[in-house]
Amino acid sequence: METKLKQSLGLMDATLLVAGSMIGSGIFIVTAQMMRDIGSSAWMIVLWVLTGLITIFAALSYGELAGMMPNAGGQYVYIQRAYGKMMSFLYGWTVFTVIQTGVIAAVAVAFAKYAGVFFPELNGLFLKTSFFTISYGQILAIFSIISLTVLNARGVQNGKILQLIFTSAKLLALFALIVLGLAIGLKTDVFAQNFDHMWDAYQTVKLPSGALDTIPLSGFALMGALGATIINSLFSSDAWNNVTFIAGEIKDPKKNIPKSLFFGTTIVTAIYILANLAYLALLPKGGDPNATDAFGQGIMFATDDRVGAGAASIMFGGAGIMFMAALIMISTFGCNNGLILAGSRLFYAMSKDGLFFKQAKKLNQFNVPSSAMWIQGIWASILCLSGKYGDLLVYSTFASLLFYILTIFGIFILRKKEPDAARPYKAFGYPVIPALYILITAAICVDLLVYDLRNAGMGLLIVLLGIPVYLIANRKKA
Repeated sequence: METKLKQSLGLMDATLLVAGSMIGSGIFIVTAQMMRDIGSSAWMIVLWVLTGLITIFAALSYGELAGMMPNAGGQYVYIQRAYGKMMSFLYGWTVFTVIQTGVIAAVAVAFAKYAGVFFPELNGLFLKTSFFTISYGQILAIFSIISLTVLNARGVQNGKILQLIFTSAKLLALFALIVLGLAIGLKTDVFAQNFDHMWDAYQTVKLPSGALDTIPLSGFALMGALGATIINSLFSSDAWNNVTFIAGEIKDPKKNIPKSLFFGTTIVTAIYILANLAYLALLPKGGDPNATDAFGQGIMFATDDRVGAGAASIMFGGAGIMFMAALIMISTFGCNNGLILAGSRLFYAMSKDGLFFKQAKKLNQFNVPSSAMWIQGIWASILCLSGKYGDLLVYSTFASLLFYILTIFGIFILRKKEPDAARPYKAFGYPVIPALYILITAAICVDLLVYDLRNAGMGLLIVLLGIPVYLIANRKKA
């Protein structure tokens, strides 16, 4: 039984893991909610640009930590070195209970939901009791998690091949969607109309009567709305840090992890901004929730918020729905492959520190922490059945931002505590870029606490619940 992870992933593999883990179903959906929240095409693009800058700033800053600590576990390891075991446990606790497993569950359910476009039977009920119901879609979601867990448990090469195939496929499909969307859309006046009075912001709400009400936004109200709705684009751009979890299996990690973080986040940022411009070229920003066609529904009221499907139907007619469903299935399946592959390495690192199930630190005959992977898969499957993954994701996004702030502030701490430590790569633009990230993200967190206290508060509560768990576990050891 091997006790050491093998370095078998190159720069391209790491970059594809970054991009593939980021692109799930969010880019095809969240724009509808953002447009209802702010009603301004210009402000929406600003939010996507800001999201991209925040993500790239974070990636550039993480490069220094990755170079210093090229070990399995990534962010967990960085937090422990800067703040100690308790803080790193709280991060690992939150990742296991909601962040990683909640995203895996949500992405798996999205995969099953779009499979239902081809197989409507998946929308039916598999089991119904007085206490709970289970749909065939949930069963398929769990099956997809189990299948990917089995494949990845049989060696990192399997995960590497799947990531190459599915990430390449969705990048090419998204590129085609953008090019065709802009080529077709710019021949009409939709884009110009969407950017007429482009800075006028307003929130659109549906009244109980079915009528629509618009609330003008300016000043602090506008800032509050922008800060609250950016959580949607931030969620769509999350999981870029997963490549740090698998550092122990990347060749020359001190160089390749910082490079992959920058290349992956930059590629996805460009794609996300261009995809939203394509949406604005094809669909009116407003719309009628009672319309029966994609153009009439517009971006705000796309069926089930499926803006990507609406845009595809403008380009390809009825076949566009099928095209987009297939694209999202590819996107979500590839996304979960990266999440399942990377997440298990974090729990492996926690187990080696005595902060997770003992079995999770063992490697199988393929040099993979298969026990950690199965524990992760089982909990994600339970979340699929619970139906609570959606709420958990909203809660955990706030928690993720808090840990990103802590991790990047750790650069300042370690520069002071360990000035002579080897730093093969130094944070780009230090101290300005890391400080900017901290200030911007902290402002977003404050905004969420003010304007979305319930969800932000629940996220904070999930983190704090880890404190008694940590204390009880340490008491047992003593």
